[in-house]
Amino acid sequence: MSSLISGIEDQAKKQGYTVIMIQCDDDYESEVQNANTLYDLRIAGIITSLAMQTEDYAHFKPFVDQQIPVVFVDRVPESFAAYKIVIDNYSAGYKATKHLIEMGCTRIAHFAGSQKRAIYRDRQKGYEDALKEAGLEVDCSRVVQFDTLSAQEGKKAMRQLMQLPEPPDGLFSSNDTAAVSAIQYLKKKGIHVPKDIAVIGFNNDPIASILEPQLSTVSHPAAKMGKLAAQCVLDNMDFVAKEGQLNQVTTLETELILRASSLR
Repeated sequence: MSSLISGIEDQAKKQGYTVIMIQCDDDYESEVQNANTLYDLRIAGIITSLAMQTEDYAHFKPFVDQQIPVVFVDRVPESFAAYKIVIDNYSAGYKATKHLIEMGCTRIAHFAGSQKRAIYRDRQKGYEDALKEAGLEVDCSRVVQFDTLSAQEGKKAMRQLMQLPEPPDGLFSSNDTAAVSAIQYLKKKGIHVPKDIAVIGFNNDPIASILEPQLSTVSHPAAKMGKLAAQCVLDNMDFVAKEGQLNQVTTLETELILRASSLR
């Protein structure tokens, strides 16, 4: 998140604009309130990533009606016409899982985010397709659905998975936070990472390179996403969009960062 914000601020400041930052703490009601506040402030444009449970986008419609640029990043609406910048989540999930398969894992678990968000559905689809391509079973008991992908959920899910008759020997987590707490739980139980279970996360958060063992992860191009989002707002502040021009999607690629937690 910090890299995304830095990218937005750097691009905006280059052209003399100030960035107002408001957090909703992944809460829908706060998101609605924040959107209304920003609208009342007569801001020139808005960049936002949806709260995990957001399904109604009516609070963004006043911006669009007034030709105020709205750019959604990462967690984007599927049924709302707007500028959207995303990553290739399917490819990321596929690559992460394929790496674990190449490391010899055959019972790979997945920490899945809220299925209300396309980014997590796509990551899970990539995970499933990589398993199928390798002739491995897609076992629903190894897929844990999360509400927020928090550290608490990661610890609880790892404990649940290790109680299976055949515990996983690999884990692909949809974020680094849950992956880190899973590794901490495994270490406490004397389970070796990566020999007993190889782990790969998602986002390349700062803690990934500090953790012992260092966490393999999918690097999210957050800074680039932030710069593109800011430029999109700046380019469209004086542009009157015609029907169909708002629903533009830019897709960025990810990169695997391989570290000790998955390398065997």
